Amino acid sequence: MPFWDLQKQLGIDVDSFLLRQSMPQPHRVAAVCHAFEREWVECGHGLGQTRARRECQLEYEDFMECMQRTKLTQRLRLILEQRDRMIKQGKYTPPEHHMGKEEPRP
Repeated sequence: MPFWDLQKQLGIDVDSFLLRQSMPQPHRVAAVCHAFEREWVECGHGLGQTRARRECQLEYEDFMECMQRTKLTQRLRLILEQRDRMIKQGKYTPPEHHMGKEEPRP
């Protein structure tokens, strides 16, 4: 604990940029990825940077997936490619409302 806490006296928190989801949120509702970030921080607490990178890799990957949704977008892209292949082969016909054709209105 520093003798003269400049951050507290000035009312700023320089360390807050490190924890994206743990910052105060509007309406005091926890952020979506808060739990994943908390697990990652708790895992690496007190281990040191080198050891934490090795031992907390799973927690970090979960947190980054929650933030960036890379695995989800990759899976959706594969599903859409499979659908396009099936349409091309004639094995699947999408419903008309998926093709941009609307039902006639009365």
